[in-house]
Amino acid sequence: MLEVRGFSAGYQGNDVVRDISFHVEKGEAVMIIGSNGAGKTTLFRAMCGLAPASAGEVLFKGDDIAGLPAQRIVRRGLGFVPAERHLFPRMTVQDHLSLGAYPKRPDEETMKIVLDLFPRLAERRRQHAGTMSGGEQQMLAMGRALMSRPRLLVLDEPTTGLSPKLAHEAYAALDVLKRDGLTILVAEQQVPLAMAYSDRGYVLENGVITLEGTSEALAADPRVRSAYLGVT
Repeated sequence: MLEVRGFSAGYQGNDVVRDISFHVEKGEAVMIIGSNGAGKTTLFRAMCGLAPASAGEVLFKGDDIAGLPAQRIVRRGLGFVPAERHLFPRMTVQDHLSLGAYPKRPDEETMKIVLDLFPRLAERRRQHAGTMSGGEQQMLAMGRALMSRPRLLVLDEPTTGLSPKLAHEAYAALDVLKRDGLTILVAEQQVPLAMAYSDRGYVLENGVITLEGTSEALAADPRVRSAYLGVT
């Protein structure tokens, strides 16, 4: 479903990620792990049309989307949930979800799927996003992206600022989506949690991919165990 080839991106002429290549098959959950500052956010933003790319291809369902504006990428079926969430504090839950379906009208079936997945949003449909907890805001950001009925959901550190309990709830929701056929690509610093829900993964260090493999293989790799799992 997604193949990234020789992709480089950054800001003001300086590449933050360099010559990145990886792929995601239909129905997979794939993680990209790395320390803070490794380039995960820049990689995802550039892939999704929110940051400039300097080289390479991003093939989504066979078509190169590198360089396309974000709104055209979303319409092709790629949904993005940024780490910052980018919610509008004075807009209600209902309005955020309706906005997520744009340029289409929100349909009742998709709305029901999202609210069944996140019952807390159903209870707070008239509540302003700025008055919600961090966990509720993360649910809303994910729900908003799902309203466009994406084929691939890209999430940048979805557990940022969440308690361990809410972090597990977020990944449990992703697991439900994966079992329903959604393809998922996630960047994460909480490596054990991401490994528990992902099929495969890549390690991004200083802007380049240094390791790849199944979640089980990465969990057994001494370099990953030492750097990301706290095991020597």
